[in-house]
Amino acid sequence: MAGSRPMTGARLRILTWHVHGSYLYYLSQLPHTVYVPVKPGRPEGYGGRPPGRAWPHNLKEVGADELKRLDLDAVVFQSQGPYERDQYALLSASQRALPQLYLEHDPPRQGPTDTRHIVDDPTMVLVHVTAFNALMWDNGRTPVRVVRHGVSVPTEVRYTGEIPKGLVVVNDLAKRGRRLGLDLFLAARERVPLDLVGIGSEALGGLGEVPADALPALMARYRFLFNPIRYTSLGLAVCEALAVGLPVVGFATTEMPAVVRHGVSGYVDTDIERLIAYMRDLLRDRARAQVLGEGARAYAARHLSLARFARDWDQALAAAVRLRPARETRYAAGGRYD
Repeated sequence: MAGSRPMTGARLRILTWHVHGSYLYYLSQLPHTVYVPVKPGRPEGYGGRPPGRAWPHNLKEVGADELKRLDLDAVVFQSQGPYERDQYALLSASQRALPQLYLEHDPPRQGPTDTRHIVDDPTMVLVHVTAFNALMWDNGRTPVRVVRHGVSVPTEVRYTGEIPKGLVVVNDLAKRGRRLGLDLFLAARERVPLDLVGIGSEALGGLGEVPADALPALMARYRFLFNPIRYTSLGLAVCEALAVGLPVVGFATTEMPAVVRHGVSGYVDTDIERLIAYMRDLLRDRARAQVLGEGARAYAARHLSLARFARDWDQALAAAVRLRPARETRYAAGGRYD
């Protein structure tokens, strides 16, 4: 039964759904037990632990039809279906009364400034992954927290830049069109050597999908990462590239200018001609790329650590509990229980 145990330990029991595999991996690094529901055939949102990662033991799969038996402390929604529909079919009334958070991964699509978020609930917490996203959504009455990405890469992986090409990491780019920068990638590839990796990249002559555990070591060998995306949230591939020490070249839109410092950890601009010139410079000057890579790694160490990510999530969870305090004890900010 949900809520049968006082919250006196250091570990919460959190239910969420599988929406973005890479984000789920980093969420599972928190010092809590995370449950993800699965359904036969593993349809969207119910895929559980996807392959390609060494998943920690605290991320646990549970059959969707068994959710009502779980003793939980909080529920984190990540997409519209589970929030608007599935919670009423799969969760008990007491589970639906638990502290709830909605993790929004994307900026608004319908209109960049006037789109109302589907959550309008003063007893929930709306978590945005970037400050840009929080700025652009009309968040209504829902309290907002920003939890910026946190990433990790193997300590033995170091930037070398030995491959005189740029790397592009985007899933299904051929199908996702202008918003993800298909035309910009194709135009740049005409003039700069670029390798594309990701799901479905073969359709564009790319190298295919690379297992997530192997991606950092591959990134480290390229001269720079090119991010052709016009309008979406900050990709975890950009954060992982910075953590590896890989210079990032991309368009100065959404959160990118706040994360990639121009001339320090890479280059950002809204002019593709200038970006192509920067990429050509990095291909000619490996030493310059190395300097930018050091700036990238230093930024990631200061701002993209998993320790900071965990602290921010603990504070968001604490805020959610304060909004729905009908529990034996409350979860206090800073990762402690009272």
